[in-house]
Amino acid sequence: MTQLVRVQSFSVSSDGFGSGEGQSLERPFGSLDPADLHAWAFATASWVGRREPGGSRGLDDYFSRDFSNGIGAEIMGRNKFGPQRGPWQDLSWQGWWGDDPPFHTPVFVLTHHLRPSFSLTDTTFHFLDASPEEALATAKQAANGGDVRIGGGVATVREFLAAGLVDVLHIAVVPITAGRGERLWDSPDELLDRYHLEKVPSVSGVVHHLFWRD
Repeated sequence: MTQLVRVQSFSVSSDGFGSGEGQSLERPFGSLDPADLHAWAFATASWVGRREPGGSRGLDDYFSRDFSNGIGAEIMGRNKFGPQRGPWQDLSWQGWWGDDPPFHTPVFVLTHHLRPSFSLTDTTFHFLDASPEEALATAKQAANGGDVRIGGGVATVREFLAAGLVDVLHIAVVPITAGRGERLWDSPDELLDRYHLEKVPSVSGVVHHLFWRD
């Protein structure tokens, strides 16, 4: 069985930003409002954080439902885990994700400052000081045959793209502009030397960009 390395349901603004400036505990996406960036997913019936019935069906819901499909492990950068920098000052703080994180798999957090692994429900966070290739080898082994999702943030996605390690990407381009922050691309055409691209518009105004390679 082939294990794919996937970027899945990753939202960027129309000018290519996946987060804004000034990330903090109170504002995980900095100057970019997550309610705007991820509105397409939040509105769906299958959104992983939904606690009440309802929500939209259709194309956006299909991609929300596919977020965890076949995923056996996730790799994320330290910025996605939390806003702390440098040596860990408070090991009791266990990330932005609450008591029941939405991953339900092993998660490997890339950081130069290691700390012990811990589990919250069925998600275990491990901390690696490793190259993309080394981290991917570890995640594939832990994924038990499932795919590995490169969860972000932007710098981590770009790092794995630069290393040629990503097989498929689903990028949701949202009709807002950010103007500043962490930029995934100036144009999606930057990836066309390595990937095929199909753009699928949704009634929400989001354009889903699907990249794959031979």
